[in-house]
Amino acid sequence: MSMHGDHDWPDELDRALLALPLEEPPAGLRTSILMATAYRPAPAFSFWEVTSVGVLGAVGVWLLVLLALGGGQLFLHTLATIGAWAMQALSNWTVVVWLAAGGATALWLTLFTGSQPIALAANRSTGRDGR
Repeated sequence: MSMHGDHDWPDELDRALLALPLEEPPAGLRTSILMATAYRPAPAFSFWEVTSVGVLGAVGVWLLVLLALGGGQLFLHTLATIGAWAMQALSNWTVVVWLAAGGATALWLTLFTGSQPIALAANRSTGRDGR
């Protein structure tokens, strides 16, 4: 049983909707949609690059504040602590080997796989049939 008691109700609604006059889309709508989606240019910097620069900037500002508040002695103590931590981390050969392996892998993938963002952005709009 139908909720409305009439089996022709959806068909009548469909016919009424299809009979409505449709307006033409604004000029350039398709182009603006394609430019915002498929042909959108690749961002200049990735999320991780922007995040890395932000973290480095925050650490730099923190060090400058330490220098301004505590003078040179506190600043030198902070730098000595950071240097001691870095030397301790890099004195472990396993860490150094893993860092070297990761760096070599990143270099290999960047140079020999064709995955450079600039190359991808240049090829993104070529080869289209202009539809």
